[in-house]
Amino acid sequence: MGKRLEVLISGFGGQGVVRLGQILAQTSVNEGLYTTMLVSHGTETRGGYVRAQVVISDEPVDSPGCENPDFLVALSKAAYNKFNPLVSHGTIIYEPYYVEVDNGLQCSQVAVGARDMAVNDLGREIYANVIVLGYLTRLLEGTLKKDEILKVMLEKIPKYQDENKKAFEMGYSLAGKKKGCCCG
Repeated sequence: MGKRLEVLISGFGGQGVVRLGQILAQTSVNEGLYTTMLVSHGTETRGGYVRAQVVISDEPVDSPGCENPDFLVALSKAAYNKFNPLVSHGTIIYEPYYVEVDNGLQCSQVAVGARDMAVNDLGREIYANVIVLGYLTRLLEGTLKKDEILKVMLEKIPKYQDENKKAFEMGYSLAGKKKGCCCG
């Protein structure tokens, strides 16, 4: 791996932000890497602000927070606006249904319309986070293994496994089509 990798995932409660962080962190541990995960959220049960910060490294992690994320996954407008200033060299993956992109940013930005894909292809918005996980998995090739992420995902999300596998593969395939895209 060779360096510290930072993934900041944020959105609103009920979008599966924490679950995505848990899947990445557990996969890292399973693959023998060092990892930390910090979670913060508002006082609301659903609909409030949520953030998961995951740091992955092949060396002990000295600071658990994301200082300069390699990947920012912004699932809401508030998340995008709050955390995009932290991304100088990384990639922002955003949900265009909720986010108005700032084309003036110097980092790479990729729209992943996971919400619409989940509703149109799987019938429920609840699968959008897994579509994003599949997309992110493709970008993390060389750091984390696809099969291990999928295995951990199915352990952490025991319901609707067929739908979640399909959602994961939809995101993974989409990233293959968009690979190298740095557009807003």
